Amino acid sequence: MTVIGITGGSGCGKTTLLRRIEAMGGLCIDCDALYHRLLAEDSAMIAAILERFPTVRGAAGIDRKKLGTIVFADPEALRDLNRITHCRVEEKVQEMLANSPAPLAAIDAIGLFESRLQELCHVTVAVTAPREARIRRLMARDNISRAYAESRIDAQRKNEEFTRLCRYCLCNDSSEEE
Repeated sequence: MTVIGITGGSGCGKTTLLRRIEAMGGLCIDCDALYHRLLAEDSAMIAAILERFPTVRGAAGIDRKKLGTIVFADPEALRDLNRITHCRVEEKVQEMLANSPAPLAAIDAIGLFESRLQELCHVTVAVTAPREARIRRLMARDNISRAYAESRIDAQRKNEEFTRLCRYCLCNDSSEEE
């Protein structure tokens, strides 16, 4: 199986690339969606997050917006969250790859290099986009304020860092159709 690692900041268009690979018959693993599923299902991970961030307990588990407000404003808090979650996401990704007969797979992960998932990949691709386009996309997609979208982007690597880390780069500075 050939595994492509896709990374880049929020709102850059990683999922669009992932869907193109899926249309070609590849196994597609969206680590953000996988993380959200684990936030709802993985009791050990939930307990560890609530131990570190007790104020994010919501009526139905973890209040993701409260958690995001904390970790996007504090790099150490984000590192702590990543320490709790990356190993669980990586385990699930490895299971999915091992159980798939597909000859091609793509892993979409903003934290591809922080989590060690790049070690599973044969090639890596950075998807980048201009800051203003990313802000507009995040606001529309996630129904969040401009300030919250900016804080998410500001807490992430810059486009240039993703480009430096990856073998290939796709600059997504146009519409999805283009």
